[in-house]
Amino acid sequence: MGSNETTSVEELDALIIGAGFSGVYQLKKLRDEGYKVKMVESGSDYGGIWYWNRYPGARVDSHAPHYQFSDPELWKNWHWKQRFPDHKQLREYFQFVAEKWDLRKDTFFNTYINSAIWDEVQYKWIITAQDGRIFKATFFLPHTGIAASRSVPDWRGIEYFKGLIVHSSYWPHDEPDLKGKKVAVIGTGSTGVQLSHAVSEVAGELTVFQRTPALCLPMKQVDYADDEEPIPKSELEEFFKVRNRGYWGFDFGFLEKNTFDDNEDERRAIYEELWKAGDFTYWLGTYTDMLFSPKANNEAYKFWREKTRARLNDPRLQELLAPQEQPYPFGCKRVPLERGYYEMFNKPNVHLVNVNETPVVEVTEKGIRTSEKEWEFDVIILATGFDAVTGGLTTIDVRGIDNQSLKQKFLEQGPATYYGISIAGFPNMFFSYGPGAPTAFCNGPTCAEVQCDWIAEVMNRLRRHGISSIVADESSEKAWGEQVQGIANASLLPKAKSWYMGDNIAGKPRASLMYLGGLPNYHEKLKNCASSGYKGFHFQGLRA
Repeated sequence: MGSNETTSVEELDALIIGAGFSGVYQLKKLRDEGYKVKMVESGSDYGGIWYWNRYPGARVDSHAPHYQFSDPELWKNWHWKQRFPDHKQLREYFQFVAEKWDLRKDTFFNTYINSAIWDEVQYKWIITAQDGRIFKATFFLPHTGIAASRSVPDWRGIEYFKGLIVHSSYWPHDEPDLKGKKVAVIGTGSTGVQLSHAVSEVAGELTVFQRTPALCLPMKQVDYADDEEPIPKSELEEFFKVRNRGYWGFDFGFLEKNTFDDNEDERRAIYEELWKAGDFTYWLGTYTDMLFSPKANNEAYKFWREKTRARLNDPRLQELLAPQEQPYPFGCKRVPLERGYYEMFNKPNVHLVNVNETPVVEVTEKGIRTSEKEWEFDVIILATGFDAVTGGLTTIDVRGIDNQSLKQKFLEQGPATYYGISIAGFPNMFFSYGPGAPTAFCNGPTCAEVQCDWIAEVMNRLRRHGISSIVADESSEKAWGEQVQGIANASLLPKAKSWYMGDNIAGKPRASLMYLGGLPNYHEKLKNCASSGYKGFHFQGLRA
């Protein structure tokens, strides 16, 4: 499918936005339950963020076999080539899923949704695409993910640059030739870290513009032969059960002790073991108090700093990339995984600009002028991130009861949701991987399955009882928001400026976008809500 021709109104039980993990799982789940459902996607194929993320070095940092669906029909017939698959294999995986689940017949590609308006008379969502097509759906399911709205710096003169300027998430499908070129990478988040290292292998000169150092962990990559698997397939069924019980949606979680329960030698031995894992274990499988106690967090940082500074030759670079004074709590900004990122800066053709010392003044025809000098570039790559978590929802003009604007509600109240899956005032609208859920602190496919299964159960209840709509109560939403912020404020998360707190977008209310209580607690709350008859929601519109 994917035609852009204008058609008459298409009536559906549900319309899904987004062809990433949540969207494709939701489509399969609802179709199996007998619903008339379609999915729309602004890209031209499946993959969600992995359709867009195809920049050099792009790969997932959830290690195999975590980052996949738990359906045996899929994993029994799929082979991961690497422990950390790159963007190409992830798109291959989505192609495989689409074929196995026969998704294409119910998917519209190249379809951007402009608006979704709740009709209070019909108890329907009227959803309009940019090309003029209209969908009328009982349920509106925007599975837009955490990275659907790009953030671009508002630098003076950016339109005058004569070379190529590109946001990492809009990487051209026809790979640009960077060999021998002078390249700038703006930003040192996960994308900037991956991209910089890959570009440094081919560029004639690379300059990285950094505001805040990324506290990266080493990625231990493994290439699997055709007869090798990360875990034997005979153990995968049990693995997925364990994954669902994991605090972060992985098969590991915090240690059952605090940092200073161990003496210095014992602590160092633990840190060494976690470090050698070469994944997120040093961050998310460490002592229980690491994200909550400043003293415990500083211990983790000191070990990280020692390991990292040893990889850098220049004292200036050591201080910029692994400062003696801890720049922010470790693990409270997104922790990238890297392979050779720090060693890259030892090369004579790789430069680091600290924009705190020499801020960007403007973009010129030839490159970027800082307060120190003009840097000339052939290519400027913006690894400047996203209006994370909420941006995918607010780029659509969503209007609920009494024509209330979702964008305006989030501006006035912050990321207000009930259980991170629904919003008061917006009936029959559910989403995954949004604000107020584990989201970025959860392995994506794990969270997708938990939330999308629950959404299907809600829809089934309404169908069984002949009810037209369900909407969260304002008071329940407020209480959930207080829980989410209470846990975040008990942690060190607010002490770092990050997209976790909405800090990267001017005017965005500062609040934790994630529920930090762990996936098992979150899942239990969803189950309790369902078993109590969906306490915190109210129903409307009994059908005759």
